[in-house]
Amino acid sequence: MSDVTTTTTAAEAAPGDEAAQGDEPDREQAYDVLVVGGTGVDTIVRVDDLAIPGGDSVLVPPIRDYVAHTGNGVALGFHALGLSTKFIDFLGDDAQGRTILERYADAGLDFSHLPAPAGTPRSVNLVDREGRRFSFYDGRHPADLLLPRAFYLPYLARARHVHISRSGHAREVFAEAARLGRTVSTDLHAWDGEDPSAHPWAYGADLVFLSAAAAGDRIGHVMRRITAHGRASLVVATDGAAGCHVLRRGDEAPRHFPAVVPERPVVDSNGAGDAFLTAFLQARFAGRGLEECVLAGSVSGAYACGSHGTHEEIIGAADLAAAVARARTAAADDAPAAL
Repeated sequence: MSDVTTTTTAAEAAPGDEAAQGDEPDREQAYDVLVVGGTGVDTIVRVDDLAIPGGDSVLVPPIRDYVAHTGNGVALGFHALGLSTKFIDFLGDDAQGRTILERYADAGLDFSHLPAPAGTPRSVNLVDREGRRFSFYDGRHPADLLLPRAFYLPYLARARHVHISRSGHAREVFAEAARLGRTVSTDLHAWDGEDPSAHPWAYGADLVFLSAAAAGDRIGHVMRRITAHGRASLVVATDGAAGCHVLRRGDEAPRHFPAVVPERPVVDSNGAGDAFLTAFLQARFAGRGLEECVLAGSVSGAYACGSHGTHEEIIGAADLAAAVARARTAAADDAPAAL
């Protein structure tokens, strides 16, 4: 993988234009990863429990807004781990959009966008005392909105790998990525295995990540269905403190991996799945074995749970390597002695 290159730009062409104006890509530049879709703003409300109490109001700690959503976490995560990352999406001309642009400029993340006709997506997330969350997601983009081929194709052509967020306007990128022979990853979030709106992502990606939350005991069946009906060579289902499940094409059943012990108190699980995904894939891109990929992802996900907010503290490559080494030593010390 190449060293990271950062150039923050904004494409101001209308969605129907043949190409984005004022943002001509460097024809010689290659990207380790292109992230397509999935930026927005989270408003996080801290509560005792994920339940509405009696009465009509309750005092809570300060309510804050954070630059967030899955594409944001994946792009910033890859960028922090030293991969040359390009991020593209629609973005509103509003206060939330300006906050996002400021964050990416500060981080040095290479981001290009087209105007979002309905504004920047938002979420209101409740986070309880154990760090668990429930999200009210405002996916305000119109159902027929699509990223124009002329906008994304130049970036896609120079990317080694493509991550397509579960955003409706990104769904047509799968066909072009397959045509160009690019590997594709995606995150289905808490897909139950039934909702057909997820099928383009579930069956169009080579590497599929999801949460086991909605599928529960059916997660093995859901994972096998993804490999049976799609092109995925690998499916990974994260399961919080229970660890994760991994299914490789051709396996009869998923393999379970335990979670690592977090080094920091768990205060907020927002962004943990994105952190797991980026560290797992960084290890995979480097040629590491499955166990090493899972360990890197687990350590990164646990680290993300140790800070308030969404994607506010993202682990870098050196800190991840050190934390993985500590986790490996801890696991060895806990292993039963050979008889």
